[in-house]
Amino acid sequence: MTERLNTDTSFGPLVWRLSTLLLGVGLLVVGVGLLFSVLGLRAGLADFSSIALGLVTSAYFVGFVVGTFACPVVIRKFGHIRAFAAMASLASTMPILHAFWIDPWFWGLLRLITGVCMVGLYIVVESWLNALAPNALRGRLFAVYMAINFVALALGQWLILVGDRLGFVPFAMVSVMFSFALLPITMTQIDEPEPVEAPKFSLRNLYEASPMGMAAAVASGLMTGAFYGMSAVFGKSSGFSDADIASFMAATILGGALFQWPVGNFSDTHDRRVVLMWVCILGAGATSGSYFLAGHSVAAMIPLALLCGGMLFSIYGLCVAHVNDVIDSSRLVEFTGGLLLLHGVGAAIGPILAGVLMDVAGPSSLMLFYTAVMASLALYVFKRLKVAAPVPTEHKADFVVMGGGSQAVLHMDPRSEAEDSADSDSPARP
Repeated sequence: MTERLNTDTSFGPLVWRLSTLLLGVGLLVVGVGLLFSVLGLRAGLADFSSIALGLVTSAYFVGFVVGTFACPVVIRKFGHIRAFAAMASLASTMPILHAFWIDPWFWGLLRLITGVCMVGLYIVVESWLNALAPNALRGRLFAVYMAINFVALALGQWLILVGDRLGFVPFAMVSVMFSFALLPITMTQIDEPEPVEAPKFSLRNLYEASPMGMAAAVASGLMTGAFYGMSAVFGKSSGFSDADIASFMAATILGGALFQWPVGNFSDTHDRRVVLMWVCILGAGATSGSYFLAGHSVAAMIPLALLCGGMLFSIYGLCVAHVNDVIDSSRLVEFTGGLLLLHGVGAAIGPILAGVLMDVAGPSSLMLFYTAVMASLALYVFKRLKVAAPVPTEHKADFVVMGGGSQAVLHMDPRSEAEDSADSDSPARP
């Protein structure tokens, strides 16, 4: 059985010991980011409709949701290292197969399989990190892990500029990234953690605790899925070069990384619902501006992309923080697991809805899709402000930068440290 490192372990040696795991997940995420952009560009060259591309993108997130429940069974049966090797090997073949037959239905099947494999890979790495990180250092390790995810996603966008961008090379590069991720993981000398359990949660209990949190999780998923799947088409239709598309998408992702902490820190001392409402209003303004600037130079779009990404990627972290404010800490993993599932469901639906709108109103209407989702959420939050009183500052949990991942990462959330000592029968916070 793997035990946590002693709490007096310094952070530097801990990161060094876990560097193989962090390197592996970094390589995976670079490949994931690259493949989203490559598929968007190649689908445009193959004259896929926006709806077809939306369905292909949706298949990935459907696989992600399915894998959340299926992969723990595989990991318990075969062990972390064997399961990781098998899923990484299968995932690394998927990008190559995309290049062999450019067909939306075939691509959808490949994306579904990739989604299942990817969530399994995340579960393995995140279970390891959680099992080995002592409570005293878990928050800092979680921050490093999230930073690696954001930076790797941004770097993945730039790799579309390498080699023959219209041929086999980008698909081969994704396969190489997935294969290289096998090396640091399978050769690690760290003992395997305890078996992974499939998530258990009640959406009914989550709704009773925070209907606004559920709405925000779905809205965040709708926009996140549409962003990763449809942004390349939007950029191409706006006359952007491949370098411009990479810059636009990377700026949006990095904006999400840069804005989350100040937005979240501000929400710790103010009504988080009001902060969420203004985040949506500012985001809707940024995406509306992007719609009218579509077709202009990418230099005019970059500042709005930074703001748009900052607001878009802050929504999920704010909704998780709000739910943590109103529940008992002993049920953190249960409730945030439900939010993560809803986020995944939203990400599966978002590309389809955005694809339909883009087919009807043109590719630049992707920005209007974001505007509509953010404006709708802002109106719903405004309505909820009149229903319930704000959470007192002394009862608030700290904001933590959040992003996509598996249920296993929720145990690394530093707010769950109280889970081990909390009384499960204690009343929920107001």
